[in-house]
Amino acid sequence: MSEKSVKTLNEQMQDRIIRFKDLKAKGIPLMFIDSIIPGHQRINYALIGDTASENPDYKPMITEPHGFQIGMVKALPGNGPAFHTHDYIESFVPLSGKWRFYWGEGPDQIDGEEILEEWDLITLPPGLYRGLENVGEEEAWLFAVLEQHEVFEGKDPYWAPEVVKKAAEYGFDADDKGKMVPPDNFKQLEKEMAEKLKMGE
Repeated sequence: MSEKSVKTLNEQMQDRIIRFKDLKAKGIPLMFIDSIIPGHQRINYALIGDTASENPDYKPMITEPHGFQIGMVKALPGNGPAFHTHDYIESFVPLSGKWRFYWGEGPDQIDGEEILEEWDLITLPPGLYRGLENVGEEEAWLFAVLEQHEVFEGKDPYWAPEVVKKAAEYGFDADDKGKMVPPDNFKQLEKEMAEKLKMGE
């Protein structure tokens, strides 16, 4: 193999590496309409593929199709994604802390819950409503693998009605394609949330 082809291969491989120090600066503090609601505030990270998002301005760090999609979440104690569901499988591995996962067959009921700790895994089927919460005493990280799906082709996530109602109190909504309809002061709110959640640290 020539030196030129080796260099080209190495350059290609650099595009397939995500350094954690670089990832931390590319978080999305308002990726979903629930992200503004106290108790659900967090930083989302799009690593591979479209993942899930209602914010159309996010950019995955690796865009080449993989057949799966990967994201991460950082949340302060008492925070995590609100009650919702997807049309595809979603799996999680806590990287730090303790996380409460709760679920139900419908948007208005919780039928079960479990506490997961570091390196545990849970996989959630399509259509099952679920919520997540950092129940530890410190900031915690979560790793997510999602079944491949197309973004902005319909509602995603499907939120429990109470979540939609609460988000609307802050001026947030999503259209029928799953795109966020933000309030006029979105950029200011985004900046404030990034500072509050210490994005990049």
